[in-house]
Amino acid sequence: MQGNEQQAYDRGITIFSPDGRLYQVEYAREAVKRGTASVGVRTADGVVIAADRHARSPLIERDSIEKIHEIDSHVGVASAGHVADARQLIDVARRQAQVNRLRYDEPASVESLTKEITDYIQQYTQTGGARPFGVALLVAGIEDGQPRLFETDPSGTPYEWQAVAIGGSREDIQSFLEDEYGEEMDLEGGIELALRALASVNDEGLDATGVDIATIDVETEQFRKLSEEDIAERLEEFELGGEN
Repeated sequence: MQGNEQQAYDRGITIFSPDGRLYQVEYAREAVKRGTASVGVRTADGVVIAADRHARSPLIERDSIEKIHEIDSHVGVASAGHVADARQLIDVARRQAQVNRLRYDEPASVESLTKEITDYIQQYTQTGGARPFGVALLVAGIEDGQPRLFETDPSGTPYEWQAVAIGGSREDIQSFLEDEYGEEMDLEGGIELALRALASVNDEGLDATGVDIATIDVETEQFRKLSEEDIAERLEEFELGGEN
């Protein structure tokens, strides 16, 4: 009998279980954990987002694996979880960023943009016949000259962080970030920390073709994606490559 009751709560996204849980939202969080990891680091000089984008097969074109996206010139997003769900939310964020520029003739704030995304996510936790988004996002950018870093959750809740991980091995990577993060680090130190965090759960080391990194610095307020050559140089400098 108890099993049948739980199945009923499983099927209905709009139905709370007796202990106040929405099972479909919890299952969406599990979907995020099955995705490859992404890391965000906020520094005094800007924000770094890095993502593991290793390919399941050597036959896959690496450029077709997108984990980091430019939303506006001053905002970028990294994802973990279902790629198709992430793409839908990326489109929502880009439209909202453009609406803000057209309506107010100014760039959207990182916080308000994050809340627009999470408001959209939250609607899918209380709509019959729909399912939650099985993806988490890291929204990073510059707002009023200050770096900001937010995480979105499948429940539609935004969290602001100094450094955070989403996706697979989150607990281990987050523990590493908590031990190694320092508020005084510069942007280059943030890149090193993000790479070391991803490498901390990868016994084989990192490969430049399997990592994406982007930065938004305070001085230019411009989203910049690092080239494969730039990543390879840093992996060699930090001794994080697969051969080490």
